[in-house]
Amino acid sequence: MTAGTKLLFPGLEGFYASWWDIAFTLVRVIIGINLVMHGWLKVGTFGVAGVSGLMGKVGLEPAVGFAVAAMVLETIGAICIIIGLFTRFFAAALAIEMLIALLTVHIAGGFYVDKGGVEYVLLLGVVLFAIAIRGGGPYSVDRMIGKEL
Repeated sequence: MTAGTKLLFPGLEGFYASWWDIAFTLVRVIIGINLVMHGWLKVGTFGVAGVSGLMGKVGLEPAVGFAVAAMVLETIGAICIIIGLFTRFFAAALAIEMLIALLTVHIAGGFYVDKGGVEYVLLLGVVLFAIAIRGGGPYSVDRMIGKEL
């Protein structure tokens, strides 16, 4: 609850407070799973050659470098987000990747995802930015080791 606001049902304050960290962890894990699935598609189906071909078509050079970065971030980086290891670094790097995807590929498609638009990458990017700002949270490897970026 933010300063200056009051709950219509004050009895819910304890419920909201008790679920805050769990809800954040759930968001972090689900975003990570979504990214792993996209990364695994790139690795398992397209490979470096296929992904770099797509990167080159949209003008991202060196295409192989961008392809490898996307594949590593969306697999290893996403797994790290799921478990909460180096969370801020990987969330920030993936948010930047989503911004690049938005500007180079999706903006031409308008807003809606079914037309290839920005809808999905915008949502992912903003959530990843929020994760980068907050960090791994209490249910993370970062917290267990007592260090984060």
